Amino acid sequence: MLRHLLCPLILVTLFLSGCAGSKEQGTPQTTDSPTVTESRGTIGFSALDLKNPFFKIIADTLTEAAKEEGFEVVVTDAESDVNNQSKQIDNFIAQEVTAIILNPANRISIAPAIQRANEAGIPVFTCDLQCEADDIEIIGHIGTDNYSGGRLAGKAMIEALGEAGGEALVLHFKQANSCVERVNGFNDEIKEYNEGKESGQIKVVSELEGGASQDISLKATQDALQQHPNLAGIFAINDPSALGAVAALNQSDKADQIQVIGFDGQLDGKQAIKDGKIYADPIQFPKKMATGTVQNIVKYLDGEEVTTVELIPTELYRKEDAMKDPELK
Repeated sequence: MLRHLLCPLILVTLFLSGCAGSKEQGTPQTTDSPTVTESRGTIGFSALDLKNPFFKIIADTLTEAAKEEGFEVVVTDAESDVNNQSKQIDNFIAQEVTAIILNPANRISIAPAIQRANEAGIPVFTCDLQCEADDIEIIGHIGTDNYSGGRLAGKAMIEALGEAGGEALVLHFKQANSCVERVNGFNDEIKEYNEGKESGQIKVVSELEGGASQDISLKATQDALQQHPNLAGIFAINDPSALGAVAALNQSDKADQIQVIGFDGQLDGKQAIKDGKIYADPIQFPKKMATGTVQNIVKYLDGEEVTTVELIPTELYRKEDAMKDPELK
């Protein structure tokens, strides 16, 4: 009788052991599954203009870096309009986001919206573009050393025009602090170059609003060519603006007579440098800005000290650099 009872029991035990062995070999154990990062909240990001590839890179990099830290990111597009951006900040406040990141659409006029976020107890961080207004609290800013970058643009213009010098046009975007700094640096470099020179000076004959966009800069360049037919150089505060200038020069058959200096180092700007349409760019590092801003948020929430302003140096990118660039055609 005991023998009859033991036989089924042994069979059942063997069957269960076989199932356990099959499971161990065929599927990973629960302890081997990847750890899911605990949610740390939501970050609201108001980008200056997502049609500009530079800010799209910031948005994409920021979203990925924040996800790795456990944050969800809500990305909105201010379309370079401070009123749009103010409404977006108000929406972030209503959503009670954990933190807000801005590319300020206007370095002064965005202040009241930032003040409302401050009053709501939501920390505000800026990326690439700074805010210059008083009576606001920005926890941390990471951007480019735009003044030094502007001086590099000035050096590139001096190099491009050579001993002959000549008249130069600046395509500006005054509502952005970064562009003001670039133009200040450019003008200071040109001023120092001109000191003591009796001939071959570079003279900035006009500063026109280029809207930081290709279309507006194209029209501004066309107008400048009518007023200043002897232009020798153009400094544009970003690549879309520089490409607008290039388009205007192509339409007027003056592409071989006028040197263009851009700023940013976007892929299409670098390609234009390789193709000889733009002479050089001081290039920025948007991915560093984005990941650094996320780290600032993490530090702040963890009670660590955050550097108030961190500026990343630019590097001058010429045709010889473009010829070695694996990203280009």
